[in-house]
Amino acid sequence: MTNTRFSTKKLTLVAMLCALAYAVMAVCRIPLVPAATFLKYDPKDVFIAIGGFLLGPIASLAISVVVSFLEMFTVSESGIIGCAMNIISSVALTVTAALIYKKKRSLAGAAIGLISGVCVCTVVMLLWNYILVPIYTPYISREKVVEMLLPAFLPFNLLKGGLNAAITMLLYKPVRIALDKSRLLPIAAEGSAEKSSAKVNIGAFLISAFIIISCVLIILSMFEII
Repeated sequence: MTNTRFSTKKLTLVAMLCALAYAVMAVCRIPLVPAATFLKYDPKDVFIAIGGFLLGPIASLAISVVVSFLEMFTVSESGIIGCAMNIISSVALTVTAALIYKKKRSLAGAAIGLISGVCVCTVVMLLWNYILVPIYTPYISREKVVEMLLPAFLPFNLLKGGLNAAITMLLYKPVRIALDKSRLLPIAAEGSAEKSSAKVNIGAFLISAFIIISCVLIILSMFEII
């Protein structure tokens, strides 16, 4: 009975996080760099990362795949290649973060995991942008992609990853507390929780807010808005 209850809670939570990730992706799609306005930011990785912190790296993988396929069949215009790129990007960031957090369940572990995830995602996506962008955007040659790697793809992935990592740090603890109070958190996730206060860490909040504000200011300056 306990295992059935755990499985039901886990599936419910995964479904809820899939819905949230899809909703924010569909509503918030913002170009980040002037040199490649087809590269759009969305915050779906925030909820995918939270899922990984709560339920482990397999949950991040599953949510990434489900949301990317839903995106392909609804709002995306890049087909199966765009879907593959979305899966690779989300998995590189969130599964990396979840794997590290699984080994070190603390604020420091979450921060190290997210920073590592941003770095892995940035490097991986430079490679896959080089390989796949000329295929699904034929008007951009491979030579042009090489020219865009540093001025466009690098800042895009760093800004996108930095924003999502910082927002995840802001939201994870409040989301976890809310799920715990509503009894939606699976027993295994409750039992493996890090021993910490229910209060939001002020230092983490300030650092995350600083990163978010800095990224927004950088984006605005790149578009010459400020």
